[in-house]
Amino acid sequence: MGIIMLKVGLIGAGFMGNMHSVCYKALAELDVAITAVADLREDKRQAVANNFGAKQYETGIELIENADVDIIDICLPTYLHTEHALKAMEKGRAVFIEKPVCLNEKEGKQLLEAQKKYNSIVMVGQCVRMWDEYAWLKNTLDENTYGKIISGVFQRISPRPCWAWDNWLHTPERSGTVALDMHIHDIDYIRYILGEPENLKVTASRDNEGVIQQMFATLEYPDSTIQTEVCWDYPEAFPFSMYFRIKCEKATIVFDSAVSDSFIVYPTSGGMYKPEIAKHFELDTESDGNISSLGGYYNELKYFIECLKNKKQPIIAPLDEAVKSTMLCLKEIELAGGMVVACPDKL
Repeated sequence: MGIIMLKVGLIGAGFMGNMHSVCYKALAELDVAITAVADLREDKRQAVANNFGAKQYETGIELIENADVDIIDICLPTYLHTEHALKAMEKGRAVFIEKPVCLNEKEGKQLLEAQKKYNSIVMVGQCVRMWDEYAWLKNTLDENTYGKIISGVFQRISPRPCWAWDNWLHTPERSGTVALDMHIHDIDYIRYILGEPENLKVTASRDNEGVIQQMFATLEYPDSTIQTEVCWDYPEAFPFSMYFRIKCEKATIVFDSAVSDSFIVYPTSGGMYKPEIAKHFELDTESDGNISSLGGYYNELKYFIECLKNKKQPIIAPLDEAVKSTMLCLKEIELAGGMVVACPDKL
């Protein structure tokens, strides 16, 4: 038998679409390539098309209806995910959906029902599950190397993102605010290592329009407590950082993406050491976003392609898990008083 090339239809060629296109280029040895690309912006889709010789479409629905592809990779704004994913599953395509997978419970149910109806292979871009340091931590916890988690802190902080098309990120009904768009990463990972919390406590800081810009949440488990912070309105020069500090029975483990050589284990018996991690892929790329390494994105797309080649559903970041993480984020937003509250001076 000849080599079977997996053909990708990339929908959305902005910040995340560009990240994915670079990864697919690096994954060419797995016989995968973008053969169709859709974006309303001609310059964006043209840039991807030039790299792959891909056919261009203006809209994602047009691509799904007409392109000869095996995979639909959805890198659109969150409020457009469900419509395109449902159509792609109906057409019999494997689907990769960027996070957050959807905006509400109704959409989550629609996606799960469609996956079951069409027996679709679907993965969601909860890339932190496959980010090298976080993957190492998950494996270490599973092996009980340092005992149970006693407490943990997760942060994801950033200056205001200004790269989004049509300002969709800062339109609450289209993005879910920072409390969904960014916080989904840490909530999904915490669920990945600890499951569903027994109790939640949430507070939020808002702008003068009443929109959540920063949120603090405490997740309580039978034997541990996890605290989180997410914020995307720090000053422009403030560095993006994803951070964790996990205190286990026999060690404390720390990572800060904004600090070099910051991944450190401090055993309770004394001393410290830096875990050796075999980086699967490290590439600096110019983009409008705040991530300089494509490691997690590369890892997840490589894993997804391998799942397709083996005709298996992904088990690391499946659709049902992504929906559950979204629902937990939405519960936190509700406890915080909603995405937007009326400000007294606006009444």
